[in-house]
Amino acid sequence: MRWDYLKRKKYMLALVCFFICFAILFNMASAMAKISRQVSGNVLSWVDFKVTAAAMEDALNYDIESQSDKYQIDWIDLLACMGARYGGDFKQYSRSHMDKIASRLKAGESIEKITADMKYFSYYRAAYQAVLGGMVGEYSIQTEDSLGGTPQYEIKYGLKAYSPIAYGYTFSHCDDFGNSRSYGYKRKHLGHDMMGNVGTPIINVETCVVEAAGWNQYGGWRIGLRSLDGRRYYYYAHLRKGHPYALELKEGEIVYAGDVIGYMGMTGYSLKEDYNGMSVPHLHFGIQLIFDESQKDKNEIWIDTYEIVKFLEHHKCPVVKGGDDYVRKYLYNEGVE
Repeated sequence: MRWDYLKRKKYMLALVCFFICFAILFNMASAMAKISRQVSGNVLSWVDFKVTAAAMEDALNYDIESQSDKYQIDWIDLLACMGARYGGDFKQYSRSHMDKIASRLKAGESIEKITADMKYFSYYRAAYQAVLGGMVGEYSIQTEDSLGGTPQYEIKYGLKAYSPIAYGYTFSHCDDFGNSRSYGYKRKHLGHDMMGNVGTPIINVETCVVEAAGWNQYGGWRIGLRSLDGRRYYYYAHLRKGHPYALELKEGEIVYAGDVIGYMGMTGYSLKEDYNGMSVPHLHFGIQLIFDESQKDKNEIWIDTYEIVKFLEHHKCPVVKGGDDYVRKYLYNEGVE
């Protein structure tokens, strides 16, 4: 009897393992098939961004640490290798897998050689470059000892993108991308809601050009900013009633990473301008990817930014009161005219 029980138990365990492996392989195969259908030259018509904050943090650290080495490592290359390995599903992410790729790159092996047999590496490289391309690099930031006097700058290399919420301010959130919305018409939530307090300073994530600002019945007072490479459209909505913006935002002007651009509120869901139609103060934060200008207003590609927000939460911009508004504490220079 005992022997039969053990045999049945082993059989059931093997069966469960089989179905788990089958499900993983099926999902990966489905993702690969979708990629094959959605890629046309350098224009992607679909991006399902599932890179975790942990994977982004690991890749970023490798990139930064390698800058003083003989061979530099590009964090997006590392993430694209992981994407190709997992079919884009980072629930399977293991630091040991990234370590192996990084070790080969540190030894001088080219990314082309390492990825020669990775069929979809180029897709994930293009997709992740579009999402993360403006977040890491060289920049200059004002030194602490020059505050209040003639600004002095320190050149740094690393993460130059900021959390949408200023340093010293808290928020709560969950992964709500794709949830249903009913105001106006039934639709999916193509952004990420960050719950906080009215008046919380809202920060520009990366250096961008102002593309849109003003009232929208769905987003209330909102701002649309385009990254300098044209790939990312950042959308900040439901800003504060009466005093939504911290800057005189004009279309075509450059706004730097870390600049205070507005204040959290609860406007929108109304045809009446400057109206609080939301029940809870929050920032709606969204990122739209644009590979071709035809994708700006149709065939739109919005990505889930939950993990990006978690990743950027450890890089918040300090702010100080400046007149009627808040401004960044440390001046910033990215060499952009």
